[in-house]
Amino acid sequence: MAVDLNEFKHPSWITAAGAITGYLLILIVLTVALFIVPWLVFLAL
Repeated sequence: MAVDLNEFKHPSWITAAGAITGYLLILIVLTVALFIVPWLVFLAL
């Protein structure tokens, strides 16, 4: 069964990949802001 990779070049796949990437970046930033930064401040005290 041959897979046609041209179907993944559709703009909807690019949009989906961009949305997932954006959500992951936001998740990383919020994790750092809400957990890592307070932990570092607590250690500095």
